[in-house]
Amino acid sequence: MTNCLAEIYEEYNRYIYHLCLKLTRNIAEAEDLMQEVWVKVVRNEEQVAQVDHVKAWLTTITMNTFRDRYRKNVRRSKYMMSQPETLDVPILDLVPNNEISTEEQVEKVAVTKIVQEKMQQLDGIYQKTLWYFYVDQYSLAEISGLMKVSIGTVKSRLFRAKARLKEILLADSSLQDVVATA
Repeated sequence: MTNCLAEIYEEYNRYIYHLCLKLTRNIAEAEDLMQEVWVKVVRNEEQVAQVDHVKAWLTTITMNTFRDRYRKNVRRSKYMMSQPETLDVPILDLVPNNEISTEEQVEKVAVTKIVQEKMQQLDGIYQKTLWYFYVDQYSLAEISGLMKVSIGTVKSRLFRAKARLKEILLADSSLQDVVATA
């Protein structure tokens, strides 16, 4: 392992472990998943230099590895009843179904387009905060550093941006039956 990889491991090891634990809800599974993630990172060592956002890259590798492991386990099991009891239903939402219908795909693209259009109505600072958090997957601390504001300010901007975006979406009468009020 090169010095660069050692630094990345040192900086992000705890983050990856906690993400693995959150996904698996099982210490042994989390450790196995984490080991698999770091093996992939070492195997793709030449890509590290080209990565702009290491944390987002590691998160993607972790999520993909988790999905692959989950799919493999489901394929091995004939019945859904033999899923691990520790697996949360919300985690199932993280595992995309490869058999997405054309209708669902069209709807997903349409919703994404609508949200992106409505985001343009937000003040630039709110657009940027939402983008950093949800698209670039930066932590609150990273956003705080990028925007040169406190973490509390980032939190309140995220809160206000989501509330304002919801208002904008609900105000559009053509979307009334599409937008959930939750």
